[in-house]
Amino acid sequence: MPFHHPVEPAHRVACLDRQLASDESAFVTGTERVIDGRGDRSATTPAAGAWRRPVDLIQNAASAGSSAGARREGMESRNGYRTIEVKPLSEAVGAEIFGADLASEVDDEQFSEIRDAFHAHGVIFFREQDLTPEQHIAFARKWGDINVNRFFRPVDGYPLIAEVRKDPHHENNIGAKWHTDHSYDTAPALGSLLYAREVPETGGDTQFASMRAAFDALSEGMKETLRGMNAVHSSRHVFGPGSYGADYEGRLGRQEAATQDAVHPVVIRHPATGRECLYVNRSFTVRFDGWTREESAPLLEFLYRHGSRPEFTCRFHWRRGSLAFWDNRATWHYALNDYPGERRHMHRITIEGTPLGR
Repeated sequence: MPFHHPVEPAHRVACLDRQLASDESAFVTGTERVIDGRGDRSATTPAAGAWRRPVDLIQNAASAGSSAGARREGMESRNGYRTIEVKPLSEAVGAEIFGADLASEVDDEQFSEIRDAFHAHGVIFFREQDLTPEQHIAFARKWGDINVNRFFRPVDGYPLIAEVRKDPHHENNIGAKWHTDHSYDTAPALGSLLYAREVPETGGDTQFASMRAAFDALSEGMKETLRGMNAVHSSRHVFGPGSYGADYEGRLGRQEAATQDAVHPVVIRHPATGRECLYVNRSFTVRFDGWTREESAPLLEFLYRHGSRPEFTCRFHWRRGSLAFWDNRATWHYALNDYPGERRHMHRITIEGTPLGR
């Protein structure tokens, strides 16, 4: 049963509509925060109220029918970004981005800022995006070559897009366990862009965890121990013959293709940021290199529990037209299976990555 695991505790970070306020230029949630635009808080002062969005976002909303360039006219430089608004969802991971229309041509300046936000926060979220499959593919290609998934059913007519679907009669969803995509490949995927086409009335959220924050919080002794270790990852036990039952028929396939095994450092140095990140995950890591599974299990279990601590996580509530793009080198994710009898239909594109090193 792929990725099936009981729900673990996670920090609930609401990703619902925020209240607009025209008299403030900062976001507020219990405290009023000044944000430097790369996810680090530079000051905090007490304040009360719900999240509040700057006044110029109200002006942007009023001109939603105009082009992306016209919407940005007169936008002041705040938080280090000129063409987008970046709203962090937690201290550790995740940010919503406003002011970008992914269906139109994202220019070089705006794409550079979106890329900076992606590297700063590990996962970025866009709301109210009306994308055709062609537009989804076009935006994905800005990040690199597209990986054609071996096991997921492709969207009809679009082999570059994998379908992630749970219908009302399905008992199990896909991804209900903390994991990072494609760690079983020798060159793991850079990231995945998941677009919501149909979502349940309630439930179906996705949790994300920062492996950069998880590593930073370990003791110096544990960090030094892990830096010298490698781990073995595999697709065989998740996607191979006998790994799942009839409930997944029509959604997953090609079990004979699940022959991937890879060895990666337990602590990688992120190719873009240079930051150290923990790189094991509950779905695909099977043991430490040179250790037996039995010997590996206690330390791996500690790392899995440590990595999913609430302070390292955020939780995203999907709406139709939402798009999430997560960094598979720096985050885990976990799809909640809490919407029995409802349909959740997503389109996913995965971006090719590079081999990972220390």
